[in-house]
Formats: sequence, structure tokens, C-alpha cells
Amino acid sequence: MTGQPVSDAELDEALALVNGHRDAHDAPNPHNGPNPHSAPHAPHAPGDPAPRPSSPPAPAPPTPAAPPSIPAARDTTSWSAARARAERAAPGPGTEPVDVPLHRALGLILAAPLTALTDLPSFDTSAMDGWVVGGPGPWTVRADGILAGHARPEALSDGEAVRIATGARIPQDATAVLRSEHGRTDDKGRLHALRDVVTGQDIRPRGQECRNGEHLMPAGALVTPAVLGLAAAAGYDALPVFRRPRAEVLVLGDELLTDGLPRDGLIRDALGPMLPPWLHALGAEVTAVRRLGDDAEALHDAITSSTADLIVTTGGTASGPVDHVHPILRRIGAELLVDGVAVRPGHPMLLARVGPGRHLVGLPGNPLAAVSGLLTLAEPLLRTLSGRAAGCGGPSTYTAPLRDAVQGHPHDTRLVPVALRAERAVPLHFNGPAMLRGIAAADGLAVVPPGGAREGRELEVLDLPWAVPEVGTGTGAGAALYGGPIDGGSTGRSEDSGPGDGAAVDGEERFT
Repeated sequence: MTGQPVSDAELDEALALVNGHRDAHDAPNPHNGPNPHSAPHAPHAPGDPAPRPSSPPAPAPPTPAAPPSIPAARDTTSWSAARARAERAAPGPGTEPVDVPLHRALGLILAAPLTALTDLPSFDTSAMDGWVVGGPGPWTVRADGILAGHARPEALSDGEAVRIATGARIPQDATAVLRSEHGRTDDKGRLHALRDVVTGQDIRPRGQECRNGEHLMPAGALVTPAVLGLAAAAGYDALPVFRRPRAEVLVLGDELLTDGLPRDGLIRDALGPMLPPWLHALGAEVTAVRRLGDDAEALHDAITSSTADLIVTTGGTASGPVDHVHPILRRIGAELLVDGVAVRPGHPMLLARVGPGRHLVGLPGNPLAAVSGLLTLAEPLLRTLSGRAAGCGGPSTYTAPLRDAVQGHPHDTRLVPVALRAERAVPLHFNGPAMLRGIAAADGLAVVPPGGAREGRELEVLDLPWAVPEVGTGTGAGAALYGGPIDGGSTGRSEDSGPGDGAAVDGEERFT
């Protein structure tokens, strides 16, 4: 135990999560505002004797008026519905197609199908070094040879052979290619096969890979290094692509430091360094990162002056005294598309349309909660804005069985960092809203349904595109983070700390 007293609200939260009897939103949280799920107390039945207190109740303190910045109770959206709504928030790609030279197309999205401009290969070629032979052997070997890149060679006659290199053109009337290790020449210079020769062996026929006009890749596919190679082989010098949607990151909070150690109540900003490369991996071009503190006017000016397709804010999405995102969205007449999601961590996230073709994703300030918001709302929106087809780049989804049971929230989806070991998803420790240690060692985020999941259950996993699973089952960077029941959790109770997010258990705060 920590030795610190546990409040009644924290105890209620822990019991609700362990027993599943109470709505996890019942406990008051000054950061989360009114709770639409909270049930009123049962009314006193008429005719029943009224309960008599053992001592006169203390007078209730006056209820302060709610500040105008506190939003009304939110119409919380389910996790899957929020992702679908974000994907449909934009009608289509945010830019018109452009032709980009191959060397600049990496990481962009094809705006049209990649269609072969020629047969591949465009002529019959040798698949191996050796001899190209005509008719049955033994063969008389011609003095010349055929190298790759040379013009069409002379036709072969039956009983003739000629040395040939891999990739060289096959002469007319050739029967097969005999690999170097499968033939020998005698003292008279005649070639003999050391095994049976099959017509057409080790010859790559024209059009084996594709024919002129055949579709090689669909529109919406990510241009990878392999796609660049395929496009070049198929005859392309440039590709029709969509440019990356532009994104700005607005980092909010007076308590954030950009360098040095935390001090005097200040903490390091983790989201400023983390979000731009993550957004880039999701298909965006980050044009600016602005640190605005808790200045409402600076935030208003930044939002209204931005020309980015997507504005991403960090923190300020709840209902605290310096949470300015909701009031400013109302002030500018923005359309709230998602206002709170039934997911932990990250439930105070939001998505708004701030202008024609322009959107804002408000992320919670806790780091892992921000990651949850990024993959819940920003990723589907950017997939549409960039013209990316579902599953083509960015976080893909797959299913994997759990190696260990995962406790869930009574009502909300949970996103839990997992490592893949022997084709099973291993829940990682340090998975609280304020923690990044688990996600830093993770291969994906498991989508845990309300109530949790037993060992062996197949769960959907959001892939992290840069994660490479380690070989083995207990070594490497993630070794200290998995191997047993979940017992990491939140170290803070900021705007994402709702019921169950921070019940103190065994000396650390745990999401149970």
C-alpha cells in the first residue's frame, strides 16, 4: 500500500471496476463534468417510515454556479462508431491528384490504379546463368555468348548451345536454359546435360508477371519502396498521387517544459516530440507545432488563422478552469462531430469541423490517452483525407489470441498495449493514461470490450506500423513489461482520469 489515505470516491471506483455492479461514471470527477450515465438515488416510497439519522445532518455547503466553460453532458459515442464517424467526416481526399516523380512519391497515396505500360518481362529472358540450348543434346557450343542488355541474339538451331547470363534475351527457337551446374563439356567442346532437360525450363516468358494494360496496384494504395520498383519496371517516370494532408499541432498547458528535468510543478512535454512523427506515419504533413500554454485567445487565434486540413490540440478537452477547447469551438461556430468516446484511456477526445474541408481533433493531455485519441479519430480521418484505402498503410487491424486475461472497464472499450509473442498478444504493464512505457515497447493496441477478456480470446489489435516484434518470449526491450497480469496504470488523475482510471492498489495507481 502507499500509506496514503484512499478517498471514498476512489474506493467506490475500485469496487465498481472489480465487481462490475456500479456504473464507473458514478464517482464525481471535477475534470469530467456531469455524467449522463449516473443513476439517481431511489426515491423514498410513500407510506414507508422515513429513515432517521442518528445525529442531525451537517448543513450542505452552497453549490457553486458552474462556470460557463463547462460543457453540457456529452453524448458519448461508442469507440467503433467514433472511428466510423471520423472516417466519414471528410467527403474524400483533401487535395487534387498530382503527378510526382518516382523519387518524391514514397509514402504518398496512389490517386489512380497503377497500370502496366508494357509486358513484364517485355521479352523472354534467362532466369539463370548457363547455356541456352536448341533441341535435344548433346549440343555444339557457339563461341559467342549472350549478355543482359544486348540486342536480339541470333536464332538457335537444333543441336546448338550458347553461353547466356541471367536477364539476357532468349534467342529465337531456343528450347530451354541449362544451368551452369547442370551441364558439362567434353574434350571436344560438346555440352552434355547432367539431368533431364524440360522444354521452357529456366526461361522467363514475356508477360509472365503482367501484360500491358493490366492493373498492378489499386488507387488508394500506399507508395512503398516495392511499389516504386514495380512502377519503374512497368515503365513509369512519375506517379499520380494525392499530396499529404497538412496538419498543425497545438500543444496546450502552462505546466509543460521543452527541455531539462521536471521541476517546480512543471513536467516535460511528451506530446510535442511524439505527435508530429506519428502523424507523419499516419499520412500527414505536419507544417507547425505551436506551444500555446493555457491562453484562450492564443488558442482562438491559432485555430481561426490556421490553413491546415487538420488541427490537433493536446489537452484542454475536459471541463476544467483552463480547458478552453469547447468554449472556443462554440465561439467560432464549429460543428462537433464526436464529443467524448466510450474508450479508456482517452474518453474526453473530440472531433469537430471548423470550416470547409478543415477539421480539429482534440486529444486528452495524458500521453497514452492522446495516443488513443490519435488512433481513434485522427487516423480514420487522415486515411480519408489522404485518399488511402482501408488497410493500405497506417494502422491495420488483425486479431490475435490473448496470452493473459485482461480486465476491462464495466462500460467502455479499453485500448491496451500488447506485444506479440509466439502469435499471441501479451498485455503490457504501464498502460495507464499518463504512461508511455508500455506503448513504447508495444507491437499494437488490443481492443478490449467492456467487461474484459479471458485468456485465449481473439481480440482485434491495432497495428503500430513501425513496431517489429522481437523473436523469443522474454528478452529485449519489452521483457520487464510483460509476463504476468496487468498491474501498470495511471500515475495521474488529469482530464482522462475517470472512474477506475486511478484506484490506488498495492502502491501504484492501476486501471482495473
